[in-house]
Amino acid sequence: MADTTAEQARLDREDEEERELVRPPDVNRDSNRSATRLELFFDLAFVLFVARCADVLTEHQTWDAAFKFTAVLVAGWWAWASTTLYANRFDTDDAIFRLFTLTGMGGVIVMAAAADQAVGAHSGWFAAGYVLLRLVLVAGYLRVWRNLPDTRPGIRPYLWGHSAGAVCWLVSLAVPEPARYALWAVGVLLDLIGPYLAARVPDAPPLHMEHLPERFGLFVILVLGESVAATVVGLREGEWSGGAVATAIFAFLAAAALWWSYFDLSGGAAKRRLVEEGGEHTRRGVHDFYVYAHLPIAVSLAAVAVGLEHAIAHEHLSTGARVVLGAGLAGYLLSAAVIQGVLSRRWRVALVWPGLGVPLVLLAVLLPDGPPALLVALCATVLVAGVITGVLQHRAGAVRVAKV
Repeated sequence: MADTTAEQARLDREDEEERELVRPPDVNRDSNRSATRLELFFDLAFVLFVARCADVLTEHQTWDAAFKFTAVLVAGWWAWASTTLYANRFDTDDAIFRLFTLTGMGGVIVMAAAADQAVGAHSGWFAAGYVLLRLVLVAGYLRVWRNLPDTRPGIRPYLWGHSAGAVCWLVSLAVPEPARYALWAVGVLLDLIGPYLAARVPDAPPLHMEHLPERFGLFVILVLGESVAATVVGLREGEWSGGAVATAIFAFLAAAALWWSYFDLSGGAAKRRLVEEGGEHTRRGVHDFYVYAHLPIAVSLAAVAVGLEHAIAHEHLSTGARVVLGAGLAGYLLSAAVIQGVLSRRWRVALVWPGLGVPLVLLAVLLPDGPPALLVALCATVLVAGVITGVLQHRAGAVRVAKV
């Protein structure tokens, strides 16, 4: 009876909060904080954004295309990450917060539509979408500044960094290429400094250590979804030939192994450190490393999807496509090894897996040219063997994880 009464009281409080259209922002301290439906809806726009970025590399596997792909994806990833860091602390889910988030989502849609020509004909539209997302984020922090005076020292670096970044991108609209892109780079760098400085402010608003790894894990799933989509597209373009079907099977095994490797091993080990640090994470800068280290993971997994699509769709894999696949897999495994090694503080274990996977996948890519199915099968074998190794390490207690 007591439990029923307590549950009714909780539901009554939630109902009362829902009737309040506008609530002042507050620091999230709910122990059960998880991703909201609005955050998941917001992520849908980034699904499209990542797909459009991948199109840049899908069309041309050249150094120039790789640079454009990486630069545009970095800008978009940071736009997502910085929005996530704000929501992690100050999501009140009231009407104003929802309108800010939906407006920012509009900016992401513009960025996604212009992504394949962001460094080119549609650079103005891409910059406009980015500026809109930055202005919404700055408005959110100004709202916190007004309502929560105690948080001002901690959010000041974010406010200045995001504002300076927005100004650079806004000014770039009036500047011709290539100076426009230089301003973009400066804007992103200024933007990135904010979290680094804020982490060193005493008594800054804490990040929610359950919500943070969940959100970044969801972005990893978002990018891994590109490999699944690549399997579908590759089968269609390969016209269901025997080679395309065989390659698609191994490609899916590779994607599944990447998922398993992150969520049950490297990502889980990273989350455990975040949870163990508790209130001291800001002083030690652990969450800084966790956030920034996910950038190469996102870029690498997007590149893997491009390489897999080409391997499935074509009977012969070009040198450029082989390099994209190999660099993507090696980049992911290296990033995962660094995250696991640094945050678990068990480097020897991380060097066995995922670390040993780096030279193995590079060796597979550098082997004499052969059928795409063989190359993808070798890569999938390395990844599956690595997952088995990691699971055995976990069972032996060498890898300690928390559920992501």
